[in-house]
Amino acid sequence: MVIIETQQDIAEAARALQAADPRLRTVAEAAGPLPLRRRGDGFAGLAAIIVSQQLSRASAEAIHRRLGNAIDPLTPERLNATGDEVLRRAGLSRPKVRALRAVGAAIAEGRLDTDGLRRAGDDAVREALCRVKGIGPWTADIYLLACLGRADVFPARDLALQEAARIGLGLGARPSADQLLGEAELWRPWRSVAAVLLWAFYRHVRGEVTGADRARGGTA
Repeated sequence: MVIIETQQDIAEAARALQAADPRLRTVAEAAGPLPLRRRGDGFAGLAAIIVSQQLSRASAEAIHRRLGNAIDPLTPERLNATGDEVLRRAGLSRPKVRALRAVGAAIAEGRLDTDGLRRAGDDAVREALCRVKGIGPWTADIYLLACLGRADVFPARDLALQEAARIGLGLGARPSADQLLGEAELWRPWRSVAAVLLWAFYRHVRGEVTGADRARGGTA
């Protein structure tokens, strides 16, 4: 398996992607330098991904910061000793509280071996994670990409990726997950870097829209 570990890995993969799919050249020019997007794995990494589900980056970071202040270090054992009211005050919804507790229990009871996931193939990682209640395919793919650094993962269910592809690839409408996976076949074996590229492009486009709205005196 190929692991993305450095900024140089990202840069080399981005060049290969643009050679394979010329549509990505304009996307890359607009996106600018690409972030590595790596974070720690294990329970803390999964917790960060669960917190971020369906939230803006700023909101997710604020909630994750409050959660870290309430439970430090953030471990399954400490989570288990913390009441739901503390987690809710940090900004977590009830479904996210349940998901965090399910993940913590799976790790503490040995049903989820996060150390073993580092050596497992991508499909085996997805299978192991999705057996835990509260973890779905999107969370599993983000864990593979952001926590384990796998090079060829593409979370096509991600709405930001779908919208970035619509705009950046000149598609007539926002693609479905299956349609986007079809587009991403061109990007093997660097689909993870293609996702990072499209996310960076999406942030760029959102910034432009926000700036235009503010220039007109509207709200962003």
